[in-house]
Amino acid sequence: MTEGSLPRLELWCELQCPDCRTALDDVRALRERYGDALPIVLRHFPLEKHKHAYAAAEAAEEAFVQGRGWPFVEAVLARVTELERRGPELLVEVAGELGLDAEEVELALIDGRHTLAVDADQAEGKAIGVSGTPTYVVAGQRLDGGKSQQGLRERIVALLEG
Repeated sequence: MTEGSLPRLELWCELQCPDCRTALDDVRALRERYGDALPIVLRHFPLEKHKHAYAAAEAAEEAFVQGRGWPFVEAVLARVTELERRGPELLVEVAGELGLDAEEVELALIDGRHTLAVDADQAEGKAIGVSGTPTYVVAGQRLDGGKSQQGLRERIVALLEG
């Protein structure tokens, strides 16, 4: 690591997980504190108990390809209850609301162009012990979030600045 650089922060997330909405507060606060000096990467870990989580991960990948990944993630997590009811229809709608090419998002869900990326994230997550979301990995250390968000931001800062 060069002087002044920060380690990469990975957020293992699932877009149908209510606890991941809270994780975005941490991400926003860390972005405000460190700006572009902190590389933050979204990693997908869709859980089987959420029937639209995998499609949401694929749609998010397409949103990142189109340059609006984080706004898409935030918008979907803000409507997590609605995602449960409406599924992929909501994902395409959110894409259109954000000015993405909604037709491409819909096609990505049909043709599975991002399946390999989502599967790779999920496999890597399992390999490093991710079992739920949100989970953070920073400076090689896994920090489990979810119900235990209290103090998590401070632990992340300590690892980043350690």
